[in-house]
Amino acid sequence: MRLEQLQAFLAVAETGSFQQSARQCGVTQSTISRQIQALEAELGLPLFHRAAQAKLTLAGDRFWPRARKICQEWDNARQELTDLLAGKQPELCVAAIHSVCAYYLPPVLQKFCQSYPEVQLRVTALGSDRALKVLKDGLVDLAIVMNNRFLTASPEMVVDILYEETIEVLMAVDHPLAQYDRIPWSELARFPQVVFKDGYGMQRLVQDLFLKQGIPLRAVLELNTPDAFRGVVRQGDTIALLPESALVEARHDPTLAVRSLAPLSSEVAFEAEKNGENSQVPWNRQVAIVTTRDRLQIPPIAYFWKLVHECVPEQHPFHPRESATSPVS
Repeated sequence: MRLEQLQAFLAVAETGSFQQSARQCGVTQSTISRQIQALEAELGLPLFHRAAQAKLTLAGDRFWPRARKICQEWDNARQELTDLLAGKQPELCVAAIHSVCAYYLPPVLQKFCQSYPEVQLRVTALGSDRALKVLKDGLVDLAIVMNNRFLTASPEMVVDILYEETIEVLMAVDHPLAQYDRIPWSELARFPQVVFKDGYGMQRLVQDLFLKQGIPLRAVLELNTPDAFRGVVRQGDTIALLPESALVEARHDPTLAVRSLAPLSSEVAFEAEKNGENSQVPWNRQVAIVTTRDRLQIPPIAYFWKLVHECVPEQHPFHPRESATSPVS
C-alpha cells in the first residue's frame, strides 16, 4: 500500500469521478484507475461501484475514514518537519555545567531570545556526565560540559572546545595552606577535601590526578554548586579543588583564599612529557559544547551554537583551543 494510492482513493471518493480525481491529483485517469485497482487487489475487496458516478462500496465506506486519517497524519508530519527546517520549533533545551550557567550563558540567552522570541528556551544546570546522557537520550538539544573524549566518542557527536581554565585550591583565609603562593601536592594530602558529586567531571578529574601523583585523596563531603563549596570551606579546615569559573565570587570574599597548585611531581611530569603533554602548564580543564550533527541542521540550534562560540570565549580569559570536531555546515 502506497500513499499515492490512498490519495487517489480519497480523491475519487470526494469527487465521485475518476476523471475529476485525475485532474485534482495532476495525473492521468488511467493512473488513477491503476492505483485504485492495486489498492483493491491488496485489500481483497472492491472499494467503488463503477457506474456513471463512482460510489463507495460497503468496504470503501469502512475504509474511507481510515485512509483519511492516514493521509492527514502524513500531511501533519510533513508540515512539522517543514516548520522545523524553517526554525519554527516550540522550544530549545540546553544542559550546562553550573559555572557556565552562572557566568557565561546570560548574554547568550538574551541574544537568542531577541532573535527567536517564539522559541521557549529551557536551560538546566547539570553535571557533565548527566548533561551528556540527557543529550544522548534526546532530552536536550545541546550540552556545555567539561570535555571528556570517552563520553563523546561517537560519529554523530559534534564537539567544540570553548576554553580552558585553571584548577585552583579554595580554602578559608586563615587555613594553613594559605601561606603558600603555589601549594605543593604533598601538602594537599594533609587536609580533608570537599569534592563534586558523582556524575560530575570534576570529581573524576580530581581523583585521577591524585592517583597519578600517588597521594591519598581524603574526600569527606560531596557537593554540586559553587555556593555550597564556599559555605563549607569557610567554616573549617576542608579545602576544595575547583575550576577558575567556580571561584569568581570566592576571589572577592575576604573570608576565603584561592591558591594555585605547584607543578607536577617529577615522575608525573615525565609521564606527561612522554605522552606529548606540557608538564609545566597549570592544571587545566577543557569546557566544550556538544550536540549531534542532525541538530545543527535546525536553524535555532545552529544559531545558539554560533552565539555560544561568539560570546563565551570572549568572556573567558583563556583563548579557546582548536575544535576537537568541526561543526557541520
